[in-house]
Amino acid sequence: MSLYDIFNISGSGMAAQSVRLNTTASNIANADSVASSSGEVYKARHPVFQTVMNGLSTSNGAPDGGVSVVGVIESQAEAIARYQPQNPLADEQGFVYAPNINLVEEMANMISASRSYQTNVQVANLTKNLLNKTLTLGR
Repeated sequence: MSLYDIFNISGSGMAAQSVRLNTTASNIANADSVASSSGEVYKARHPVFQTVMNGLSTSNGAPDGGVSVVGVIESQAEAIARYQPQNPLADEQGFVYAPNINLVEEMANMISASRSYQTNVQVANLTKNLLNKTLTLGR
């Protein structure tokens, strides 16, 4: 592994955490949305990551490593039924359905993703500084 591979690894980490931040923001934004049935309600989304092992060949033949986003899955948690007969979206029994999203958990995910993103930026900056110092060794 060379120092240049670290840029690919930290870059893949930043891309993955960016997806995580976007899905978490979407979950928070839709936490208070309601629907007229449990099938129509917003379902929380969570990214699934996969490790890219170093030494496996990429399309250009160079070794690579890092993380990739395999996909985004929807939560299977049941919707929360709220009795609100005055709501225009209420069903025949007077219930509206809200997503089962825990805002505290989502905020913790957002903080964790943000810190992971910042760490990957710091790794890339440190690697850049190491490469610059290497260039000045011959002076």
